Amino acid sequence: MYQIVTIEDTIAVPPEKFGDNLKKSISESISEKFEGNINNEIGIILSVVDIIEVGEGIVLPGDPSIHYSVKFSLLTWMPKLQEIVEGLIVDITEFGAFVRVGGFDGLIHISQVMDDFVSYDDKNSQLVGKQTHNILKEGDKVRARIISISFKEQSKLGLTMRQPFLGSFKWLSKPAEVKKSKKSKKK
Repeated sequence: MYQIVTIEDTIAVPPEKFGDNLKKSISESISEKFEGNINNEIGIILSVVDIIEVGEGIVLPGDPSIHYSVKFSLLTWMPKLQEIVEGLIVDITEFGAFVRVGGFDGLIHISQVMDDFVSYDDKNSQLVGKQTHNILKEGDKVRARIISISFKEQSKLGLTMRQPFLGSFKWLSKPAEVKKSKKSKKK
């Protein structure tokens, strides 16, 4: 889930930014310090949204930077269990597909790709359903559900597409096949 979080912190502005606009310099320093980091409480930090309040700057002995007490807001993405997400397939492997979701790559294990026997086509780098002939390849847009989250040593996101209304947008846009009854075949 995307959210805007307000934080108060001390931000150091280095000497090379002294001549620039103060808010711009502080925003750049916040970006360098926070963007791309993962925080267990607020998720992955994507961007600085706004500088709300800037306090007095202080100079510390032995440090050429000016340190400001700053209140600012950040755009973050915190994955939630069972959340439906949309993303882009960025890699296909023999054990599944990696999906870029909210600044994060999640794994759809081969067993969670579709309700069909799925095989890996090494030559074309794609996953193929045996009966449905559905194909999943790099660049496909997909909808999936988050089934596991881990922010420990290595951040991991587990996804599934084995439920109704989930999967590749190419599959979802296919018209449902009408099954012919035995009576209509006899005519």
